[in-house]
Amino acid sequence: MPKEQAQQPATEKSKEVKIIAKQVFTLSDIEKNPRALKLLYVINNVGSISEKALQYLLYYMRESGVDFKYAFTTIGGVPSSRELLNEILSLKYVGLIESLPNRKIVLTGLGKEFLASHLNALSEEEKNLLNKALEDVKPKIVPIDAEVDIKLKRQSRR
Repeated sequence: MPKEQAQQPATEKSKEVKIIAKQVFTLSDIEKNPRALKLLYVINNVGSISEKALQYLLYYMRESGVDFKYAFTTIGGVPSSRELLNEILSLKYVGLIESLPNRKIVLTGLGKEFLASHLNALSEEEKNLLNKALEDVKPKIVPIDAEVDIKLKRQSRR
């Protein structure tokens, strides 16, 4: 057979992959979540707080009568809530809070604007109740936050 046979071009079948980016959480999801608004209010009033201290804070607030409805598990006297950590992650995702280099979380500029514009969703009674509980529980949280700072300093020395 001659080498000049007509070869048919090989037709390759390919599948086209479409990547669609979709946000998991949006600001409108946070607007509809009163628990997230209360959490933003607490973080704003505390200033900066570590995630560990925030878990203790909400756990102690629950004991003093202000319940955010997070399910806490205590292991060795240390309260932990997966729901709370997921809520914090969602607030970071939409840019309302951020982690500082010292591992403390604070409201961003967007978070402060968001909270100011949605503060009317919280009644004055809720705000007063949250403020009173914060005053009562905050002294218990200061040593926990200091412990996080000390551990961070130890790690940075190594």
